[in-house]
Amino acid sequence: MAKQNKKQKSIEETLWDSANKLRGSVESAEYKHVVLGLIFLKFASDKFEHRKEELIDEGKEKYLEMKEFYNMKNVFFLPEISRWGFIIKNSKQNDIALKIDTALHTVEKNNPALKGALPDNYFSRLQLEVSKLSALLDTINNIDTIKDKEQDIVGRVYEYFLKKFAIAEGKGKGEFYTPKTIVNLIAEMIEPYKGKIYDPCCGSGGMFVQSIKFIENHHGNKKEISIYGQEYTNTTYKLAKMNLAIRGISANLGDIAANTFSNDQHKDLKADFIMANPPFNQKDWREATELIDDPRWQGYDVPPKSNANYGWILNMVSKLSENGVAGFLLANGALSGGGDEYKIRKKLIENNLIEAIVILPQKMFFTTNISVTLWILNNNKTERVVERPGENRDYRNRKNEILFMDLRQWGEPFEKKFIQFSEQHIKDIAETYHGWQQKGSDYKDVPEYCFSATKEDVIKKDYSLVPSKYIEFVNRDENIDFDEKMKTLQIEFSELLKEEGQSKKDLLNVFRELGYEIEL
Repeated sequence: MAKQNKKQKSIEETLWDSANKLRGSVESAEYKHVVLGLIFLKFASDKFEHRKEELIDEGKEKYLEMKEFYNMKNVFFLPEISRWGFIIKNSKQNDIALKIDTALHTVEKNNPALKGALPDNYFSRLQLEVSKLSALLDTINNIDTIKDKEQDIVGRVYEYFLKKFAIAEGKGKGEFYTPKTIVNLIAEMIEPYKGKIYDPCCGSGGMFVQSIKFIENHHGNKKEISIYGQEYTNTTYKLAKMNLAIRGISANLGDIAANTFSNDQHKDLKADFIMANPPFNQKDWREATELIDDPRWQGYDVPPKSNANYGWILNMVSKLSENGVAGFLLANGALSGGGDEYKIRKKLIENNLIEAIVILPQKMFFTTNISVTLWILNNNKTERVVERPGENRDYRNRKNEILFMDLRQWGEPFEKKFIQFSEQHIKDIAETYHGWQQKGSDYKDVPEYCFSATKEDVIKKDYSLVPSKYIEFVNRDENIDFDEKMKTLQIEFSELLKEEGQSKKDLLNVFRELGYEIEL
């Protein structure tokens, strides 16, 4: 019997296995900066050497050490001690960690665009075993980062590592990474093709990367996009700058890592597109007397200090341009509830800002298994013609309507215990949304999937944005009304919780996170 060939590992898998050998002596929260810093250095060096060869071929040997001749081709200039060949030559030396730190510092010093981007003194401080670090360097050395420009090898590796680190770090960590298929869905729905793009909590910059990919896939012009973002955590801020630099994407992420609420670095920005994944249910995000008169809340009540969800919403509302569109993620609890959040939600609905509410499946995130909501806000839902790459779309007036979509039964298995959208899923969902927007489309409400609610419908439901209050749910096999069945189960569950000493509030929170608003 012929021996079957073992499946060859991808570059990403090989690198991950090599990087994993650092575990034990180094926390994953630390060694991701080790690995990604080295990948960046290898990539920058490969581009430098490629440009150097071009200059030699052009007979310009005397310009080989002049940074201007590299910068003009969007290539970072690397002094001798920062080049990958120098690092590999010294990879077995006891001071290799210091040499890597010096290389990264020198690259940043010689390239203003990288200011604040690269790991600072990581390698020396972590006291890595020379043998393990050397083995990792050897693995990275085998990657030709610029061999296949179409495949974006470094971008692929970078994205893979961010995902794997988010999974490895588990719940409560890795908040900077939003799964790629969710970001792709947001991009396909709001279509950030031209103008200013903003992310107030940009993490590692994934929203920006997918925005650029959307433009490339739809034959748009990247030069017609400007990127603005902000990130609170310093190490994640560095990840974002590296992630964008690797792909040659220019962005204004502010001068430093900073809190968007207390130190807004884009106060006067009016963005055409906003994409964001704010921290879910962030508590104590401001002091009781802090930000009371902040201009971002103008026309609305002050968001409660107990939960930042509506603080993030109003921050984004304040940044929208006249025709601006925002797509962002929030925990399902923001769809309902009372107090100041109710007052703000009511005003958002009355102001015709909310265009679509989309419930996503559970288990899409690597750090939490709850179902979350994609909100689409649109500053101009009126009848108009909208320019899109390669076409103009005639939009109908949806000013007094909201599209509700339930995707909890969508998706395909991923990494055994997670769910992701396929390319076809994303295409179908986006087509439903855009069909609903446009004149002449054959959009229809579909049970268990989508429903176009009027403002009057929403007012009757006391301004709740829970999709199950609007979308028709029917169990076809048993011919049972889905919502009625859920109410029955809720009563049974309530009795069970009473036996266990739990409160009704606990029960409401459970159902709210699942996307159901049920009265007790």
